[in-house]
Amino acid sequence: MSRVTVLQSKGLHVEFGGVKAANGVDLDLYEGELASIIGPNGSGKTTFLNLCTGYVRPSKGEVIFAGKDLTRMPPRDITRLGAVRTFQLPQLFTEDTVIQNVLIALAARTGFWNLRALDRPALRSEAMDILAIFGLTPQAERHIHSLPEGVRKLVDIAVSMALSPTLLLMDEPTSGVSSSEKFEIMDILIPILRERKITALLVEHDMELVARYMDRVIVWNAGQVMADGAPDAVLRDERVLRSVVGAI
Repeated sequence: MSRVTVLQSKGLHVEFGGVKAANGVDLDLYEGELASIIGPNGSGKTTFLNLCTGYVRPSKGEVIFAGKDLTRMPPRDITRLGAVRTFQLPQLFTEDTVIQNVLIALAARTGFWNLRALDRPALRSEAMDILAIFGLTPQAERHIHSLPEGVRKLVDIAVSMALSPTLLLMDEPTSGVSSSEKFEIMDILIPILRERKITALLVEHDMELVARYMDRVIVWNAGQVMADGAPDAVLRDERVLRSVVGAI
């Protein structure tokens, strides 16, 4: 059975101050796939997410998603197509409660911006359903600033789910949390992605997480794909061990 391409980059080029963050990148991401980008600092991993979500425009090349070229579209329009981005630091309204953050995301998805009516019963019910999926119901009325970092990360991901993604691009979803928390986050997140058939691309530095949870690993180096394949093969590649893992 042939695989369905969800995201496709063709000949992407971009550089910053003479440093090539994308140097002719061709990459296909397939429906239902959970893939991770790994690579040295400064190799272009986060830049690729930015290119795919409208935060950076390439000098050459294109990114195709949902049959559209994203490379000249603003981030808001790309999100409404179903390609949703999370950042290394949670992008939350810290003075608001957990459920208020989810309600705002639901409003953004529907284009309904009358803040007085954000707490409509139907909208609140949907927000509570999303929180329940992530085990966050007990935190619904807590303010973001009062939450530990691991819970904030989960709330940030829950907010992204409120935008109904078919493609989720995540920049280090477990950074800044303890070793035990990072596995708890992934053990919650991965079944949700699989159940909802959401394609996901994660920038990640933790090789243990990559090996345990990902279907595919894409290795970035100097703005190019150096290796691409199943984790058990890629993470044994001598070039990857030398330049990324630092094991040899």
